[in-house]
Amino acid sequence: MNIRLLALGLCLLAPVSAAAASFEFVPAPQADLNRMYRVDKVTGEVTSCQYGLQDVGGGIGLTVCFAAGEGAGAQPPSEYGLVATRHTREAGVFRVNYRTGEMSICFVLVKKEQVVCTQQTNPSAEGAAQAPLVGNVPGRAGASATPPQGGRP
Repeated sequence: MNIRLLALGLCLLAPVSAAAASFEFVPAPQADLNRMYRVDKVTGEVTSCQYGLQDVGGGIGLTVCFAAGEGAGAQPPSEYGLVATRHTREAGVFRVNYRTGEMSICFVLVKKEQVVCTQQTNPSAEGAAQAPLVGNVPGRAGASATPPQGGRP
């Protein structure tokens, strides 16, 4: 009878263990930004927090968080993760779907106080796929201002 109670207890604890490991955290690669991104590994929802100075009361500061905005909300259930580039001026991270290979880029729109992401996309065999930005994001739809990497000046 004690074995049955032990087995029942272990079965009840299994969902708690699975729920405890349902988020992944990755810092933004930008060297002078203290932003951390969080993804729900099952739903793909992306949020972000960073340290902020507190102007009132002389405290030690506060945590400023950004909720999931356009494109950063829950996706079809799968196995999601976050990947930061090695580009030290990049404030965003990639949301990846480990089951389908799809990717999107997520970043914080400070004016809207939200995390936004492009649509999940997967390159086709015929060439590079382009995922449009979700919504109207001025200044983000053009070509990159980052110079080519690894070449001679």
